[in-house]
Amino acid sequence: MRHKKADKRIVTADKLYGSPVVTKFINYVMVDGKKTVAERLVYDMMNLFKEKGLDPLETFLKVLDTIGPKVEIKARRIGGANYQVPVEVKGDRKTAVAMRWVLEAAKSRPNSEYHKFSEKLVAEMLDALEGKGEAMKKRDNTHRQAEANRAFAHFRW
Repeated sequence: MRHKKADKRIVTADKLYGSPVVTKFINYVMVDGKKTVAERLVYDMMNLFKEKGLDPLETFLKVLDTIGPKVEIKARRIGGANYQVPVEVKGDRKTAVAMRWVLEAAKSRPNSEYHKFSEKLVAEMLDALEGKGEAMKKRDNTHRQAEANRAFAHFRW
């Protein structure tokens, strides 16, 4: 490695649930620095979980764990050829990728069915708990690619 590793920034816990993961998700939802808007969307999402009779924080963490990939592929250049090498995904990256995929999937949902973005998020997360939805397809596709390239696993360092 050419440079020193960047220090991990410590994220403070959010106001209502006291969870740094929720704060991280709020930061992912935030657009153009509008944090209060992002907070409102995420807390609306949590309230919708509550209305459905689910524990909001527990459900949210379970969804992120479900969607987070266990393995992914990384390109390695070895002897002039590029190989797709399957690599195990560690904790922080797993949740970050899961958050990204959930947001991406929720944004791609059609507007006709839902009035608010928080409703789209809830729908995507509940679909993920059932093993369907766009984010779960993405995870399954990633796992399938890693499985297909398992022959190159010995190039991992």
